[in-house]
Amino acid sequence: MATSSEAGLFLLLALAKSAVVLVILLTSIAYIVWVERKVVARIQSRWGPYLVGPHGLLQPIADALKFLFKEDIVPLEVDRVVYWLAPFLTFTLAFLSIAVIPFGGTFAFRGHPIAFQITDLNVGLLFVFAVTSLGVYSIALAGWSANSKYPLFGGLRSSAQMISYELSLGLGVVGVLMIAGTLSLRGIVEGQQGFWHIGGLPILPRWNVFLQPVGFLIYFTAAVAETNRVPFDLPEGETELVGGFHTEYSSFKFAMFFMAEYANMVTVSCLATLLFFGGWLGPAFGPAPVRALLSVFWFCLKVFGFLFFYIWMRGTLPRFRYDQLMAFGWKFLVPLALLNILVTSFVIAWLSA
Repeated sequence: MATSSEAGLFLLLALAKSAVVLVILLTSIAYIVWVERKVVARIQSRWGPYLVGPHGLLQPIADALKFLFKEDIVPLEVDRVVYWLAPFLTFTLAFLSIAVIPFGGTFAFRGHPIAFQITDLNVGLLFVFAVTSLGVYSIALAGWSANSKYPLFGGLRSSAQMISYELSLGLGVVGVLMIAGTLSLRGIVEGQQGFWHIGGLPILPRWNVFLQPVGFLIYFTAAVAETNRVPFDLPEGETELVGGFHTEYSSFKFAMFFMAEYANMVTVSCLATLLFFGGWLGPAFGPAPVRALLSVFWFCLKVFGFLFFYIWMRGTLPRFRYDQLMAFGWKFLVPLALLNILVTSFVIAWLSA
């Protein structure tokens, strides 16, 4: 049994971790937007933000102040309770899943192991999927509560899209779960330690992406669709639906939808890193604190690689037509994911025989 002092220390540590992760995540979201503007501007031969601070580095702060002090316009005919609830719900759900994401290894402080993670659930992956799948409710509620046709169309599109691609998203990682034998995100990463030896030399890391390349492609394609990003940004297609489900939102409520979208991008990028690319595993050297910080560095570097790919797609790919989007999900991704599970199960059974 833990003593009251140990329980108090555990609670204090969890609160401190939560505060640090929240501040880092909010700051990261602000500067992911800055990176996106710069990268897309470079792709399109433009400057991007450069006036507010050196190279526009203070532009995210200016944007935050603008959202904070901008007039909040509420249409007369909205369902006010649901209209206010939707952005808070999407913001809360987007940030809740970060609680079980492990950002690095562990290090000992005065004999106590401390993990770079707010809390470690033995069903962490199931928790993330459960929380993120609820995000569709906030978008559907936002579209319905506005009492306007364009937000309603955007909410309906998003509901159909998320239900379709949620299935592919889950099926895409089943092969990894069959190999790892656990739903713990930390356990899945620890199962990818070491190297495969080729000619007696450690050449290839034991990352799941080399065992499940098809599963990774299915997962990441479905993840892009789940986060409503190009080329799957149909729920908020500006050329068709003005702004989609958040057309009638302004000021800080719109900012909540904006931040939730980028927080979801960070979450699916973290999951891709943990499930397929070895998480925080990478070259480690030096004393224990340095090795612990290096694990966080490798994890953040891999996550940034996925975020950069998100941005690159936005600058290069056109938007799908809606019937093509739905057909691709149901007629291609789902059958391919089922085939991948079938092949993986046969291979595992053959190797264990």
